[in-house]
Order: sequence, then structure tokens, then C-alpha cells
Amino acid sequence: MIIAWYGHLKFKDVSMWKIILISWLIAFAEYCFMVPANRYGHGQFNVVELKTIQEVINLIVFMAFVVMYMKEEIKWNYLVGFGFIVLAVFFIFKKW
Repeated sequence: MIIAWYGHLKFKDVSMWKIILISWLIAFAEYCFMVPANRYGHGQFNVVELKTIQEVINLIVFMAFVVMYMKEEIKWNYLVGFGFIVLAVFFIFKKW
């Protein structure tokens, strides 16, 4: 989804309808993997845990995308914010 949502930012000369079509095709491919993954994972994990796993993976991939594809830097405050998200993961997965 990261490429579908942000990859087009480097191609501002491409018409919007083409960007939307390509983005939907990329998103469709990802959904073909995500839906079965959630189906098979539910039972081992509950829905909140599945969403948390998805978001953490998404953030890791997003940070790599920002640095390698968009050539932008990761600032310290971004890392602090992501650190708080990791702290949220602790609270979600902790068995109280």
C-alpha cells in the first residue's frame, strides 16, 4: 500500500487517472495477500493484534521506503513517535 499511496509522488507529470488506476492495481495485489493472511492468522491472534502487526510492518516498510525511494531523511522526532507505537505494541500484546 505504501507504493500505491506514495510512490506516485515522484511522477507528478503523469495524469491523475493513470495514477489512480496503477495505485488500485498495486493495492489489489496487496489485498490478495492481506485478506488470506488475516483469515489464517485469526485464531492465533485476535483482530486487534492482527491490526497491530500490520501497522508495525507497515511502519518498518514505510521508513525504508522514505529513505531508499523518496530519498528523505528520518528525523529524531519521527523515531520517537515510532518508539511510542512500539510501546503501544507492548501494551496490546501483554497478557494482563
